[in-house]
Parts: sequence; C-alpha cells; structure tokens
Amino acid sequence: MLRIVKVRIYPDTSQKVLLAKAFGSCRWLWNYFLNLINETYKATGKGLSSYDVKKLLPELKRQEATAWLSETYSQCLQQVCLNLGTAFNNFFEKRAKYPNFKCKHGKQSLQYPANIKIENHCLKVPKIGLIYTKFHRSIEGKIKTVTITKNCCNQYYASILVDDGKDKPEQSSDGKAIGIDLGLTHFAITSDGSKFDNPKILKNHELNLKRKQQQLSRKQKGSNNRNKSRLKVARVHKKITNCREDFLHKLSRRVVNENQVIAVENLNVKGMMQNHCLAKAIQQVGWEQFCTMLKYKAEQEGKVYIEIDRFFPSSKICHVCLNKAGCLPLDVRYWTCKHCGTNHDRDINAAINIRDEGLRIIQTGLTSSGNKFQKQPLTSGTGDKAYRQTVSRSNRGRKKSTTTLVSG
Repeated sequence: MLRIVKVRIYPDTSQKVLLAKAFGSCRWLWNYFLNLINETYKATGKGLSSYDVKKLLPELKRQEATAWLSETYSQCLQQVCLNLGTAFNNFFEKRAKYPNFKCKHGKQSLQYPANIKIENHCLKVPKIGLIYTKFHRSIEGKIKTVTITKNCCNQYYASILVDDGKDKPEQSSDGKAIGIDLGLTHFAITSDGSKFDNPKILKNHELNLKRKQQQLSRKQKGSNNRNKSRLKVARVHKKITNCREDFLHKLSRRVVNENQVIAVENLNVKGMMQNHCLAKAIQQVGWEQFCTMLKYKAEQEGKVYIEIDRFFPSSKICHVCLNKAGCLPLDVRYWTCKHCGTNHDRDINAAINIRDEGLRIIQTGLTSSGNKFQKQPLTSGTGDKAYRQTVSRSNRGRKKSTTTLVSG
C-alpha cells in the first residue's frame, strides 16, 4: 500500500543554490513546452503528447542557449513532461482546469522519480548530495517518488511516497456507524449528539495579518525591505494553515478511530461560496479538506467512507417517522415534527438522517436518486445491531409515509 510522509529538510547554502537552479530549470521547461503545445495546436489543430515533448529534451540540452538544463538531474526534467501530459489529461476529462504557466514567485516544486536514498538522518538527492532531514516517524518500505517543495516562507519540505509492501485492508461495514453534518457555528455535528465548535482560526489571526499586509503595502516594490515584509505576511498565512490542518487532522483521526462507517453530505462548496455573506466563513473552515482526510484515513484502516447526495433533504426529514417538513429557513435551528410531535435539533437530526441514508445505500447499493452506488465490495455482514434496527425502522416508516425522499 502506498503512503506519503512529508518531512522538513534543511539544505545548506550551496544546496539551496543547486535547488534554486533545479526549480528554475523545471519551471522554465514546463512553460516552454506548454507554450509549444499551445502554438502547435493553433497552427495544426493538434497538440503534442508527453512522449512528443520528451523527445525534444536531448536537442534542448545540446543547444548552446539552453545547455544549462544539463545541470539538473535528467529524470526530473523527464518528469516535467509526464506531469504536463497528466495535466492535459485531467483537463480533457474535466477533472481540472487548463494548465497554467508557472511563476518564479510563490511555491516551487521538483520531483525525483528514482535514486533517492536515506542515509544517516539525511536524504541523498542526485546532484544535490546529502540534505539533513527531520524525520518525525520511521519510513519503512521502498521509496517510489520524492517531491521537494519550497514554500513562500523559504521553508523546504520533501514528500516521500513509500510502498510498504502491505495489502490494502478489506473494507467492512461491521461496527459503529456515524453521520456528520458540517456547519459554521459548529464545525461538525455527529449523529450521536456531539458538537465540535468552529475554531475560527482566520478570525483569530486576522488583526495580525491585517497589520502585516498594511506594512507590506507601504514598501517600495523591488526593495529588500519589501521582500522582508512579504516573508512576514507569508509566515502569518503559514501559521493559519498549520493551525487549521492540526485541527482537521486531530478531529478526522478521532472520528475514524471511533467509528467503522462514516457518512458525510456531499456539499457544493463552490456554489455556496457565491453567497457573499457566508463566503469568508465557508472559505476558512476547510470542509473539503476535512472530508479528504476522512476518506484516505478510513481507506487505510479498512473502514467505510460514504458521501450522501447534496440534494438529500437531511434537515427537513424527521428521523423518527420519516415525515418531511415544508419550508425550513436557515435561522430555524429547532423544529417540531407535525406528524409525530418530536422536537428536533436541526443539526443533530440532519446528522442522524445522513447516517441512516448512508447505511441504506450500503445495504441496497442504490443512491437516493436511484442510481447504482459504485464502491469496492465489502466483507460479509450488514453491520451492528443499531444498523439493523435503523434499517428496519426506516423500512416501516417508508411503508406508512407517502412522502418522497428524493426532492430537495
């Protein structure tokens, strides 16, 4: 099974110069081939594949104007061609936007597909040498790929892709199931009644960030003082990012450790960001990053992660009798079911419905819209006692109620 370990590296002065040259060579090559593909398409109506642009590398190295490309490890330059081809494939399959030109300002990256070794707490990099590395955990297995990055704070990191030789654990739905409703006042509300407050990390650092940005705006462009001020702003942003990731990692790890089936609503974050009143609050919570962490951690542990359709009316359905309420504005946080008289907390009720819908999809293999649910086969068994009781109660409720669950 493939795993990624991100570690901090500390190159010396000479190694920083070599890395800067390697970053520049890969960045220039990406921009050169991207421009070549664009011009070729305009002239002939056809683009170039990654194999086509890779064949041009030896000729570029022989030319006097671009002979400096030979100073960079050859496989890094070849990987640039492969990455460019992958970027175009993602664009044509509508998984990403059209590839952009890279800038020397901001994050820089360099990928080594082979010949990386770990020796005496150091990372041995071709044409760079031994770079001191802070390993916070042991790396066991075969090293596949190493990506070296430099962020805006002039900090260097290495993302090590390792194959530990272990098989991916088989998924099983036997155990405790939980539904999670994501929000703004409370970051996450679970079906068992737990509420996790939103840390509002950006708000806590907003004043400091504002002052640093004001100082940056007063500096003359191109001056050394402006560069120092830019680093101060970058460090504040880095601090915000670290705090957010720390909160999301701890919460996702806790959820995965305590549950076997995790159901989350598939939110349209991009569409919700169009609301200018809530855009800033939605942007700083990191819902999508949290769901990504839940997904890969659950897969590593052999647990089930499932996303419910965004149009499923989880807040409007009474989880007791499955009766659907009418209009339910966002300011209504508590409501009473007119059919059975149950008093509901809007968020907890939504989390319970998300859990029940996830269990129903696992059992029937059909989504709420009637489409087949594509997922890896699970082990035998239908879950714990609570799971069977939930499905049984839901089936009884659907026979009595004429309310449809598909409409939003």
